[in-house]
Amino acid sequence: MQEEIEEKTVRLAITSTKLSIRAIMAGVRLYMRHRANKRLDSIDAHIQGKQSIDELVKQNQGVTSMEIGDKGIKTFERIAKKYGVDFAITKDKSQKPPVYTAFFKARDTDALESVMNEYTRKMIKREERPSVLEKLKQLVAKVKAQPKKTRTKTKEQVR
Repeated sequence: MQEEIEEKTVRLAITSTKLSIRAIMAGVRLYMRHRANKRLDSIDAHIQGKQSIDELVKQNQGVTSMEIGDKGIKTFERIAKKYGVDFAITKDKSQKPPVYTAFFKARDTDALESVMNEYTRKMIKREERPSVLEKLKQLVAKVKAQPKKTRTKTKEQVR
């Protein structure tokens, strides 16, 4: 009698472990299927905005390039994102000062034209804007040029 009970408990333990292993395996399969679908979705997803040159070339739509000055790169990136242009920026360190080159998709030429117009407009406006330090230096010089007020202290005798 005792042996039957022990045998039944051992069988119950074995079947419950088999069930839990099957459940774990099913969960792992489900997770792996989900990850495979996510990977396929991410491959199909189109990257927009700033990206590496390799990602830009892999889209097989042709690439054009343009040199940008070393100042105003962040401004350029903001404007390009605003117009939805896909671009990549590289820095040529061999030249002094370093030269930045922006690569674009060939099909984005219309948007690129408006990006460049706005970028040049902003850069010209920035150049025309007077320097705050220069204004400060002028004001300091003006203050130094003014004669200092001299105070005359006069004491009257009080009786």
